[in-house]
Amino acid sequence: MAGTTSPRKSTPNAASPKSGRTVGEKGAGTEETGSRWTFLTNHSHVLVVLHDNPDLVLREVAIRVGITERAVQRIIQDLEQDGFIQRERVGRRNHYNVIVDEPLRHPLESHRNIGDLLALITSEDGQ
Repeated sequence: MAGTTSPRKSTPNAASPKSGRTVGEKGAGTEETGSRWTFLTNHSHVLVVLHDNPDLVLREVAIRVGITERAVQRIIQDLEQDGFIQRERVGRRNHYNVIVDEPLRHPLESHRNIGDLLALITSEDGQ
């Protein structure tokens, strides 16, 4: 029917089964376009946030990326295990060092490294 919405969208407090967010709640940096996919993964989003703010607590990383704190914990575990970040305990907090010389993982991207990706994403003009 034209002009009708799905029941899920008409219930503003219904939680999305995949994201745990309520309908209409946007993740960090997404626009209300009807589509939630982005070109970069949550792993790359976490890397960007940690590179810019290496002393953030995981709760704040989760808020900035738009995912759960538990998801950030799993991503950090992946990144640390595969050598993309190093975690250093500083008092009661962690300091994260992004290893910028590590190559990107996919064969189509492996000629570039993490530093190249970070430079592209964090650069004002993309140069």
